Amino acid sequence: MELENQEHEEENRTLNPDLGNQSISDPLSNQLGSVNDLCFEISSLQDLAFRGSWRSILDKISRSRKLSLLQKPHEHLIYLCYNVLALTKLRKFIEASEELDTLEDFESSQYKYETYPQVYPNRFGSMVPFTLRWIHAELPMRLGNRGETLDRLYLLLDFVREKLRIKELEKFDVSVENWRKREGFVITSISNHHLSNKEFGVCLKLVKDLVNKNESDPLSLSKLGYIQLQFGDLEGSKNSFNLIENLLKDGNYSLDEVKMKNLVNRNKALIYLVGKDYISAVREYDECIERDATDVVAVNNKALCLMYLRDLTDSIKVLESALESIPTFALNETVVVNLCSMYELAYVGHSDVKKTLNNWIAKVAPDDFDSSCTRV
Repeated sequence: MELENQEHEEENRTLNPDLGNQSISDPLSNQLGSVNDLCFEISSLQDLAFRGSWRSILDKISRSRKLSLLQKPHEHLIYLCYNVLALTKLRKFIEASEELDTLEDFESSQYKYETYPQVYPNRFGSMVPFTLRWIHAELPMRLGNRGETLDRLYLLLDFVREKLRIKELEKFDVSVENWRKREGFVITSISNHHLSNKEFGVCLKLVKDLVNKNESDPLSLSKLGYIQLQFGDLEGSKNSFNLIENLLKDGNYSLDEVKMKNLVNRNKALIYLVGKDYISAVREYDECIERDATDVVAVNNKALCLMYLRDLTDSIKVLESALESIPTFALNETVVVNLCSMYELAYVGHSDVKKTLNNWIAKVAPDDFDSSCTRV
């Protein structure tokens, strides 16, 4: 059975490729004109990515390239980024790696705006999408080379911190905020790899460094508390979670109010789970679900608590109801694995029930859903 992590698996979210580190405004956040003015039909690519239609993205990119519809250098990079992202989502890692190999060094002059002054007047800096840099770092792991991925992620972290340092000196607040988010994202990626290998000490150092830079960031504090729990430091974890609760009481937080309150409830539930107080944990998760029915972390973990309380019937109902009512949020491999495990515990003829689930998933799931998780 798998407990859903809180805010610690951001890399599993769909990443929309942004443009690089230009010193004017980010073209994809420029409000002048439509988003399609920034790159050929990028709005349709974004829509397909949001719906998980990765095969359609590959087809669209292939047609655009064959018909030579891309006119500007940055458009080729953005389409390549979507192509690599789609191949990665579809677990075609070798093809994604081969596509990345068509690029030269990311710092090559051909990927700088100032190389094309007629096309990009008064703009300079890199046009390489940040998402492309991250995928480049993550791909070796998917091909069995964990060490190479960690090396590239640490290099990417150095790159991000240098950009952040420069933007802070320039006092360009919008860029500073963007690069801070990227720093947190890369640290989360690195810590996830170390967590999967039970290298808790490294994770603790990374996240503490992040917390020290922004002591009022609830997500960083939550990560710290989660890692402390993995370390067996229950009191340290409680202290970290209490700091988040104090931020909520003081109104000193950047998250949406509902997300902040749910984060506090989920953290409390984790402490109850460690103490095997499943009834109290269910109460905390119920508060989250009442506040936000799409909080799939709370839904999944509530179902597990009910299972631990030997209430398999209700635990199955919780997950089935979520899949039916909020499939866009609930249809992920962790939820489906847990539901299938519950079927195996509850029903002698579980194979037929799982086949029915598998057939439904085939109709509604995004292209990148791993249907093998049903174990049919």
